[in-house]
Amino acid sequence: MRLVIANCSIDYAGRLSAHLPLARRLLMVKNDGSLLVHSDGGSYKPLNWMSPPCTLAVAEPDERQREAGVVELWKVTHQKTADMLIVSIHDIEHDSRHELGVDPGLQKDGVEAHLQKLLAEQIERLGEGYSLVRREYMTAIGPVDILARDGSGASVAVELKRRGDIDGVEQLTRYLELMNRDPLLAPVTGVFAAQEIKPQARTLAEDRGIRCVLLDYDEMRGIDDGHSRLF
Repeated sequence: MRLVIANCSIDYAGRLSAHLPLARRLLMVKNDGSLLVHSDGGSYKPLNWMSPPCTLAVAEPDERQREAGVVELWKVTHQKTADMLIVSIHDIEHDSRHELGVDPGLQKDGVEAHLQKLLAEQIERLGEGYSLVRREYMTAIGPVDILARDGSGASVAVELKRRGDIDGVEQLTRYLELMNRDPLLAPVTGVFAAQEIKPQARTLAEDRGIRCVLLDYDEMRGIDDGHSRLF
């Protein structure tokens, strides 16, 4: 991972356009190719970002840009959509690289672990003809909660959460990108399953072709039969 603290402005061009004026920011370039732009606030959420697959190219500023104080241009281009994140750097205060190694992944709490077990046993909740391949299917960047096959025999990666938010969608996106490079698995589609899915997460998932499934934990445990309720 590369960490850069720089005075910079940011422009995003593509399906949406956005501009961040000149300010001191943290630029995080991850080993998977993604770039995230952070300020000293806003908790974990970046101000802007580009997710993989993308490429980062460093370019020299033109005369007009140099006169404005730009010393270096980063152009991060998404390989599928051609969206571009342009970082205009005026000066760099810190630049370091760190090898973090393979992350073991988030350890699920008791409810999420039980949801995984229940869904593996009740895999037909994902659709008619679904079958379980295995739980905790290991990839180079961590375990996928459930690997299944749909009615046509195609591979399906399932990410499980109690409360589904954007981070969970990003996590599943990384798994899918990696798994679709494996000719023995591809094509692999994704299912984001949770007891509750935030609207922003649902929008992002659907935009990436990931299906969202709501799970009723009590019903799956046999405590609350949703089909026999009067109201």
